[in-house]
Amino acid sequence: MLYSALLSLMQVTSNDWSAQSEVFEQIFFVFLTLGTLVGVVVVSYTLYNVWKYRDTGDRPDDSTFDAPSLGELPTGQQSGKGKKLFLSFGLSAVVVISLVVYSYGLLLYVEQGPTEEVETEMEVEVVGHQYFWEFIYPNGESTSDELVVPADTRVELKVTSNDVWHNFGAPDLRIKSDAIPGEYSHTWFAVKEPGEYLINCYELCGAGHSNMKGTLTVMEENEYRSWHAEEFSSVEQSVDEQEDDRNDAPANIARRGPGVTVAWASFHRRHPSGGGSLRRITRMSGFCTR
Repeated sequence: MLYSALLSLMQVTSNDWSAQSEVFEQIFFVFLTLGTLVGVVVVSYTLYNVWKYRDTGDRPDDSTFDAPSLGELPTGQQSGKGKKLFLSFGLSAVVVISLVVYSYGLLLYVEQGPTEEVETEMEVEVVGHQYFWEFIYPNGESTSDELVVPADTRVELKVTSNDVWHNFGAPDLRIKSDAIPGEYSHTWFAVKEPGEYLINCYELCGAGHSNMKGTLTVMEENEYRSWHAEEFSSVEQSVDEQEDDRNDAPANIARRGPGVTVAWASFHRRHPSGGGSLRRITRMSGFCTR
């Protein structure tokens, strides 16, 4: 058991790094397999003893049996039963200690994540709003309710909230992190293959909580670069056109719908001077009018 635990730890710290979902699936499989094995052995041995020591009507001669006194440990004077007891205790201790060492090592890996094994790394700020997710990329641009990242990349998430408590989670990737106003919580993930994954809010945050969903899209590196250039080039152009008249931005955005007005008010509370929030709310307006 100790050998298996060390072997598993060597695998997740080798060049073949594992995503969080793979690590949790591995832990689940090990516990399921071992639990099933132990359960079969215990139940089988119990049934065997039920059959072996069933009442047949015979009574042993009690005069030859030296019963232990109160507080005295059994000596195993009959068929080595005491030795079996201590052997079972010893084996149980070995199994439990092995599982603790095995699980602790993998959970440390989940906390720290791969370092040298993953060549690229990016950091994304996740901001919870009632009732949508905002994703701010390293270049300061943002998207709403869709996080797009390249495959085979370690992505660090800084999770916070703009209003009430939320909880950011992607169940298929086994990631979950609190979004608390004024504070940041950190988590990471890495996905080897392209795909789409559901994002949910797991903290009751108001009447629209059940609709606070999003999508995590994983693309190949070249496809991600193309998406990034196309997605944010229109934002840059729109911002350049509006920079000469920033004070009129709330009125201009309000014409596009009441949802955008609410979003602008939310961002204005965080950035009273306008500044970088103008670029983000310009991008947000596309979400609110779709």
